[in-house]
Amino acid sequence: MITIKNVTIYKDKQCQMPILHNLNFEVPRNHTFGIAGPSGCGKSTLLRTLCSLHTHWTGEIFIEGNAIPRKSRPKDVQMVFQDPYASLHPRHTVYEILREPLLIRRIPHNEDTLLKALEDVSLSSEHLFRYPHQLSGGQRQRVSIARSLLLEPKVLLLDECTSALDVSIQKDILTLIKKLQNKKDMTCLLVSHALPVIHFMSNEYLDLNKYTQHE
Repeated sequence: MITIKNVTIYKDKQCQMPILHNLNFEVPRNHTFGIAGPSGCGKSTLLRTLCSLHTHWTGEIFIEGNAIPRKSRPKDVQMVFQDPYASLHPRHTVYEILREPLLIRRIPHNEDTLLKALEDVSLSSEHLFRYPHQLSGGQRQRVSIARSLLLEPKVLLLDECTSALDVSIQKDILTLIKKLQNKKDMTCLLVSHALPVIHFMSNEYLDLNKYTQHE
């Protein structure tokens, strides 16, 4: 479960320019909660706040009853970014990309661990030693999803995760995420400016436009 209480998110550490004001909502376990709104309304900043990449905020944020840390990334929260090519190291193979979070967390693993992660996202051993430029956009996003799930997060943050992909494969990626969510009992927060995506994925959603500070 995710609980947001009286949260105001600011642009900088002086806390003088609020991006979002007085947010309050809860997301039950294994639900997908959509975050809608126009570009620049603070959707992505909210996700970055939840994984401690943005730290200029007041209020209370709890994940599974625990307050999120401000100075380190919570291990139970992972994020899938909008542009899979930008989020993958161009000089690392898929093998190295998948290993990295496990090495950082000192989690024991072997090649079979990585192959199972690829299998979960409908990729195979033939992709393990390829570089990002040797993959299609959809395959790169599948690798990003696999990397995020290797740490077995309780919460998966999805930041416009299909907007950089061809329309023909967007639904495949969204359907895969729904399948993995049910399999791994995760809670998801999905940011999108596309209401059809929000409606397809979410149990409920929030329009952030009404929480934005307008001049």
